[in-house]
Amino acid sequence: MPRSLFWSRTDTVGAEHAVLDDGPGLAAHGTQLAVDPIPYTCRYRVTAGADGGTRSLAVETEGAGWSRSVRLERGPDGWRVTTGEQGDLDAALRAAGHPPTGRPGVEDPDRLHDALDVDLGGSALFNTLPVRRLGLTGATSSTEHRVTVAWVLVPSLEVIAGEQVYTALGPGRVGFTSDTFRAELEVDGDGLVRHYPGLADRADIPLPTP
Repeated sequence: MPRSLFWSRTDTVGAEHAVLDDGPGLAAHGTQLAVDPIPYTCRYRVTAGADGGTRSLAVETEGAGWSRSVRLERGPDGWRVTTGEQGDLDAALRAAGHPPTGRPGVEDPDRLHDALDVDLGGSALFNTLPVRRLGLTGATSSTEHRVTVAWVLVPSLEVIAGEQVYTALGPGRVGFTSDTFRAELEVDGDGLVRHYPGLADRADIPLPTP
């Protein structure tokens, strides 16, 4: 049965609502709302296979006078990335006093070759992908894993290859490192984030009755 998850952002004004379908692998779609660096809406749809590796991710962002989209699909030969854009995000950023951003997508998809997971900026859902794939919810303390992810920046939807480190810290706790950023994630028994320091807290929503 699908499950609703809702996070309130703690780093800015914003929220995320995801609907998760736990079959073989993972399928989820969700919406983010935030005001930093400018007000935007972000909609996404992600699927992962039974092995935990991400199969596809589609993302759309939209604000006043602009919209962007990116789709990532992983196949035997690597990642295929397609993009779309309307309006002028850079003009909206400059009007708000921010520098322009990168183009959506990635110039060379081969840079993502080693990525089995995807990450979406500002989302508390996507840490679940490597946490589950690596079996960290039940792993012993100090089990460390270094992974490459296809990291989608928001709201630009620029895609970069990012290196992240996940460390099992015991029941319900996973260490997360990305460049100089470090956090101790609080997760439930399904590997879903409850508390992400400096980003988001999950609301307690009763599970539906079968």
